Amino acid sequence: MLKLGSQLIQFYHASASGQAEFGKQEENVQELQCFKDFLAKLRKHGGLQKEAIFCNLRVPNQFQIGKEDIDLVLLTGHGVFCLDVKTWKGKVSVQEHSWHLNFTEETEHFSNTSISQVADPIQVIKTKTKNLWNHLMRSGVCVRQSLFLSRVVFLNPDCHMDPELQKSKEVVAHCDLDSFISSFKEGYLAWISDAVTPYLLSGHLSYRQLSDLSSVLQRTGTWDTVNLHGGQQLKGDYRGCQHIALNREETDQLEFTHQWNMSAGYLWAFLGYSPQVTVKMYRRGGQGWLWKPLSGTAIIPYNTHIVFRVCG
Repeated sequence: MLKLGSQLIQFYHASASGQAEFGKQEENVQELQCFKDFLAKLRKHGGLQKEAIFCNLRVPNQFQIGKEDIDLVLLTGHGVFCLDVKTWKGKVSVQEHSWHLNFTEETEHFSNTSISQVADPIQVIKTKTKNLWNHLMRSGVCVRQSLFLSRVVFLNPDCHMDPELQKSKEVVAHCDLDSFISSFKEGYLAWISDAVTPYLLSGHLSYRQLSDLSSVLQRTGTWDTVNLHGGQQLKGDYRGCQHIALNREETDQLEFTHQWNMSAGYLWAFLGYSPQVTVKMYRRGGQGWLWKPLSGTAIIPYNTHIVFRVCG
């Protein structure tokens, strides 16, 4: 009887944890959705293939003692575009060597104004772009530095910038977003011209250079991401789980699922079973017509600890 009671308690805790939502944090969810919409537009209206878009690359800094995150790297025939993507809202102005973000939130009873000071995003992304070029050069890919282009892209229509700041070629304001995306789309004439014109004359990247760049960028590390129930996403480093033997080179994604149906759960508890979690490990680089191929599965206890270090 005591054993049955213990199993019922275990199921109750497993059920409660399964039904809990990790604070939606509406603003963070909207930012994530805005970023996903931007990626979709790059593919649909910009004509970029999935293989030409690299998200959240972690590139060694100048002294190779740390790594810096680049939001987006786009590999095109015209060059390698390094994008720092902003979802800011409010008024953006330049004060000496920094930018000021002024945001006023008004409600029925009060008005709240916040002013944030951030390092110049243009200089930040230029430094990251140079670090990426150095990283590729060290990896044996020789490409002119002038073909590495830096951009700061603003996705939020509620972000208003000083007119002088908007004139900078490195800044892509929300009102210029559609034209910026469309600039990546190439017609058949441009495609044929690049195919027959030597890259030394066209100034564009050759097919061999694009292939070499893609190969190195695919091997460049990224943040691990955790999608929590409720919509929140965390970025960081997956450190491990004592019940999972994971080969990072073969595995692209882990999916944790468990059944928390109340009636079925109590029935299994009466039959003597303890709640468990199923872990599916999806193969890296594999993509079927209807599903992603698995590299393995595991069954772990519901109260297992998974170690994940959140970036920052």
